[in-house]
Amino acid sequence: MLKVGIVGGTGYTGVELLRLLVHHPKVSVSVITSRSEAGVEVSALFPSLRGMVELKFVDPSNAELDSCDLVFFATPNGIAMQQAKPLLDAGVRVIDLAADFRLKDAATWEKWYGMPHANPQLLSEAVYGLPEINRDKIRQAQLVANPGCYPTAVQLGFLPLIEAGVVDEGHLIADAKSGVSGAGRKAEIDTLFGEASDNFKAYNVSGHRHWPEIRQGLADVAGKEVGLIFVPHLTPMIRGIHATLYARFTREVEVQELFEKRYAGEEFVDVLPPGSHPDTRSVRGANFCRIAVHRPQNGDTVVVLSVIDNLVKGAAGQAVQNMNIMFEFPESAGLHHAALLP
Repeated sequence: MLKVGIVGGTGYTGVELLRLLVHHPKVSVSVITSRSEAGVEVSALFPSLRGMVELKFVDPSNAELDSCDLVFFATPNGIAMQQAKPLLDAGVRVIDLAADFRLKDAATWEKWYGMPHANPQLLSEAVYGLPEINRDKIRQAQLVANPGCYPTAVQLGFLPLIEAGVVDEGHLIADAKSGVSGAGRKAEIDTLFGEASDNFKAYNVSGHRHWPEIRQGLADVAGKEVGLIFVPHLTPMIRGIHATLYARFTREVEVQELFEKRYAGEEFVDVLPPGSHPDTRSVRGANFCRIAVHRPQNGDTVVVLSVIDNLVKGAAGQAVQNMNIMFEFPESAGLHHAALLP
């Protein structure tokens, strides 16, 4: 059995990791850390895991993480970059669910995350963990930067168009909506029930920290810089991301066929039939990205609809998918979950 540790187990991505890993046939979670809940039974904090997880939270200073085969960091931004290096030196492989290793340039990281990078030398070593692009690199990686939730939905939606070179890469638009769990399990006024319920709003229009991550990923595929407008919105739901993507064709292509061929071998990307409109509950609790492609009035603009569960394909599920690739397990191991309905 693969011996796994989780650093930061009290947030939404940490408990989602546990939910997925307790059913994984080849994994044993041996340690889970939390400073604030050290000594507390995991099932006492998360009754949903009673009878499935017998662990107690351990203070990070007492956790024997270097005895693990793999450690997940389900921590706020800025933690993994301080703690990953000793684990890597000890031969432990690492998957970071935060943003510490997603951006390749330390100055760009500092600009968007408001702190200097503690381990900039690791930025070039980290593999960006979007399996549909970097599967071969992930297989060999010691350190994987798990993508953000918005970047996953947006990149998977644009990817076939950019790869085929059939749209104007200088004028891409991503209009994306997220449930409140995307903000994490912390107390903030904007995500209080009385603020977020029965409400809908855009935020960070002038610049969201996922913008450079999306732009970097699309530029890598295009082989040149891309122009991207990215506008996120907060919706009155707990889980889910819906990204509506716009691009202008530069040459004719059968766009439905393009998407179907690109994702034909991808178990977790589902290209829907022509005319479909995917909804977020069709992926709730599941590791799928569902995509529909439209060409309104048969014009020169393509509209891509891309939906994911921000905590699964946008975080913990994708992390498990990356783990499976790294250790040569079946890629879908532990991820055979149909979406929850209603």
